[in-house]
Amino acid sequence: MSAGRPRTPTRAEVARAHAEVGSDQRRARVAWSRLLEPQRERASDTPSALHEHIAQLGHVEAWHRLVDDDLPRCESARARVPDVDVDGELSRAVRSGARVVIPGDADWPAALDHPDIAPHLVHVRGQGCLGDLAGRAVAIVGSRASSGYGEAIARELGAGVARHGWSVVSGAAYGIDAAAHQGALAVDGPAVAVLPCGPDRVYPRGHERLIHAVAESGVVITELATGMTARRHRFLARNRLIAALGSACVVVEAGLRSGSLNTAGWADALHRPVGAVPGPVTQMSSAGCHEWIRRGQATLVTDAEEVLGLAAPVGQAPAEVVELLGPSRAPDVMTSDQRRVHDRLEVRRGRDVGDIATELVVPVDEVIARLAMMQLEGWSHHGDDGRWYRGGGPTR
Repeated sequence: MSAGRPRTPTRAEVARAHAEVGSDQRRARVAWSRLLEPQRERASDTPSALHEHIAQLGHVEAWHRLVDDDLPRCESARARVPDVDVDGELSRAVRSGARVVIPGDADWPAALDHPDIAPHLVHVRGQGCLGDLAGRAVAIVGSRASSGYGEAIARELGAGVARHGWSVVSGAAYGIDAAAHQGALAVDGPAVAVLPCGPDRVYPRGHERLIHAVAESGVVITELATGMTARRHRFLARNRLIAALGSACVVVEAGLRSGSLNTAGWADALHRPVGAVPGPVTQMSSAGCHEWIRRGQATLVTDAEEVLGLAAPVGQAPAEVVELLGPSRAPDVMTSDQRRVHDRLEVRRGRDVGDIATELVVPVDEVIARLAMMQLEGWSHHGDDGRWYRGGGPTR
């Protein structure tokens, strides 16, 4: 072997690696989770070559091709194949109290099937069923360096969402994340904590009791293999799972460079509605929220009812928010640009195109074009008074 080149597995190691997986989908995904971490830190990142191979071939075939050196430009990954011990990984996961969940399992939520974010697997700890909890969930995120105001709002939102039977998804971090979880737990509501470390670890350590409490009423999950510790790139990668699991993403306190805006970016890319809570205009801790609202990237929200107005699909909105939603709503089928216009329409009170354009900071002709397309699908209608109203969506 020439200097600087990854070592080549021996024949015995190759045979063992094939036997480690066989034709078993679960074992193949465990093997890949040990070998290949998620590498997309933001929605605009391009998937790695290995992730593309897995997407095209499936986990089982991609594994065997890697072992046989039949995947291009994957020498470094192949050199690590002998280090993968599937049985050992499964044993460590069980000892940590986690179950390995893959597509097809009852615990697997459909929200994680999106090709842009799909993990190899998730380790799930807790009494709840992730598949059920993710069916009605809101992601609430925000600054770690939060203020008393921000934490109070996050607790109120978490409690309000949970009272209506919706799960609160967040990262269990200091600040807003913890406050949102605490709000849900205070009313015995369900919660989902997504960690940036392996299932046998807790992060942050200071929130061990909080994370244990989340597991008792809901679930604690991670896509990372055992032994992995929290690192910056793992925080950013896990944000995509928080965004995907929520039917909407709400940001409470975020500076202009806050990591919680990374989660909001993933939510927007996944066509999830994004809400932002306004703060004092003199506080830079809310400058990121204000910027997203000003640009029309987020809808201003102030209470749980408005949050559920963003998140609730057709027929699942509490009675008190039906007026906000109109007769029905399925925002995922609209483009993000259309959804921003739709969020500014009301059922009973018409809106002028010029006012909408001013709020969104976009040209009037662009707003008219969006409204016209939405009218074809029933999402808006042009009244006899020349104003635009919210429609209930497709009727065919």
